[in-house]
Amino acid sequence: QVRLVESGGGLVQPGGSLRLSCAASGSIFAITAMNWYRQAPGKQRELVARITSGGNTNYADSVKGRFTISRDAVKDTVYLQMTSLKPEDTAVYYCNVISLASYWGQGTQVTVSS
Repeated sequence: QVRLVESGGGLVQPGGSLRLSCAASGSIFAITAMNWYRQAPGKQRELVARITSGGNTNYADSVKGRFTISRDAVKDTVYLQMTSLKPEDTAVYYCNVISLASYWGQGTQVTVSS
């Protein structure tokens, strides 16, 4: 059974940094993409960053230049390095892995506040 476990969320002041991790346990075959989504209170879930199996990356306009997605293919782990955090980055962040099926983590809270 596939399980995604996120970690690294927390409370940080504006301008600070956090690194999220998402580790996959169980066997996931033919991963095509690993994504980070976020959902703020009262808002729809939005795609923040994506990395494909070929290493191509895409970012939401709101995080370009501040967030970096990376992947350890051996460990089936995806990371999201977040810098210059803003209060509007506050949300629950979800890991999503696309292979033969779509898998979701349980989410990790990121709060940016002074």
